[in-house]
Amino acid sequence: MESMAKKLVDPQFLQSQLLAMVDWLLAEIFVLSSLGQLAVILIAFLIALAARQQVGNGIAKLTQWRGADDIITKIGETLSVVALPFVWVVLQYLSGLVAGFAKWPHHLMTVTVSLLSAWIIIRLTVVLIRDKMWAKTISLIAWTIAALNIVNLLDPAMAFLDSLDITLGDLRISALIVIKGMMSLAMLVWLASLSSKLLEQRIKTLPNLTPSMQVLFTKLLKVVLLVIAIVAALSIVGIDLTVFAVFSGAVGVGIGFGLQKSVSNLFNGMMILMDKSIKPGDVIEVGTTYGTVNSLGGRYVSVITRDGIEHLIPNEELVSQRVANWTHSNSEIRLRLPVGISYGSDVPRAIEICISAAKEVERVLNWREPTCLIMGFGDSSIDLELRVWISDPFNGVANVKSDIYLQIWQKFKENGIEIPFPQRDINIKSQPAPTA
Repeated sequence: MESMAKKLVDPQFLQSQLLAMVDWLLAEIFVLSSLGQLAVILIAFLIALAARQQVGNGIAKLTQWRGADDIITKIGETLSVVALPFVWVVLQYLSGLVAGFAKWPHHLMTVTVSLLSAWIIIRLTVVLIRDKMWAKTISLIAWTIAALNIVNLLDPAMAFLDSLDITLGDLRISALIVIKGMMSLAMLVWLASLSSKLLEQRIKTLPNLTPSMQVLFTKLLKVVLLVIAIVAALSIVGIDLTVFAVFSGAVGVGIGFGLQKSVSNLFNGMMILMDKSIKPGDVIEVGTTYGTVNSLGGRYVSVITRDGIEHLIPNEELVSQRVANWTHSNSEIRLRLPVGISYGSDVPRAIEICISAAKEVERVLNWREPTCLIMGFGDSSIDLELRVWISDPFNGVANVKSDIYLQIWQKFKENGIEIPFPQRDINIKSQPAPTA
C-alpha cells in the first residue's frame, strides 16, 4: 500500500501512465476506423433524436385509441419512452450489418448495439413485468449477454455451454439448449398470456355470446395458446418433437392416474360451460353453500357468499350433486315466510295485514301479488304462511325476509294481533294424605 501511494504521487510514474494511455488512444481510438465508427454512431443518434417525436406520436396513435385495452395502452406508453434508443439501435444494427458485409471494422458499433439492446430490454422488463424477481433475473441476463458480446466472449461462452450435453437416443440436450429453451418458453408463455388477456377482453364485448360461452372460449384460447407456445419453444431450440413419441404412452398413463381428479374436474367444467347450466353472476345453492358465482375455472367454481367468504367448489361436485340455481332461466323466486298468530286473533284481518306488510317492502314484486294461507292449527298458534316474490336474490334473501317480518310485527302490534309463544297447562292432582 505504501509503495502504491508513493507511485501515485511520483511525477515520473504518472507521466509514464499518461503516455501509455495516450499511446493506447492513438492506436485504438483515434484512428481512422474508430473515428469513422464514432461518426456513424453520432449520426445514428442524431437521426434517432430527430425522429423520436414522430415515432412516439405514431406509437401513441396505434396503441391509445378510444376504448383501447389497458395492456395495449401500457405497452404503447413504454415504447414511447424508449422511442429514441429503439430507433437508434435499429439504425446502429443496420449500419453494423453493412460494415460487416463490407468487412470494415465495426466493434464500437457492436458495443453500442449491445448496450442499447440491454437498456431497452431492462426498461421494458421493469414496466411490463410486475414480479421483481423475474424483472431482476431478466435484467441480469441482458447485461451479462451484453458484456460477453462487448468483450467478444459471447461465441466462446455459447460453445462452452453447448459442449455440456447428454444424449438420450437421438435426442441431444446441452446446457445451451436448456437455457435457450427456458428463455424462449418464458417469452412465448408471456406473449400467450398477454394475447389471451387481450382476446378475453374482446370476447367479453361480444353481445351475441352468453357469459358461459364467453368463459368457455376464453379457457379454450388459453389452453391453445399455451400449447402453441410450448411447441414453438421446442421448435426454436431445434428439438425434434417426434422423439417424444416414445415417451407419450408412458406419460399419458402417468397423467391419467396422477391427475385423474384434475382431468375429471377439467372435463366437468367444460361440460358445465357447454350446457350453460351455471354462469358468472348466478345465485346457486350447493349443499349448505349459498352465494353468487364469481368465476368459472378449469378446476373449480368460485362462489362468494353473503358473508364475503369465497368457496372454491370442484366442478365434479357441481355435476354429481343437486344444485339449486336460483337465477338459471329466471331470476324471480318465491319466498315462504311462516307466521303464527294466537287462537283469539282475527284471522282474516291478520291475513290482510301480512299481505299489506309485504307490499310495503320495496324489493317485493308488485306485479306478483303476495298471498297468505292458513297452513294448519298448531299447539299454540294458528300457522299462516306468507308467500312473496322477489327478482334480485343476488342481493340477499335473509335481509328481505327481515324487512317483511319487521313490518308484520309493527302492524300486528298496532292492530292488537298477538304472536303467541308456546304454552303448556299443567294440572296437579292432590295426593291422598299419608296414613299413620
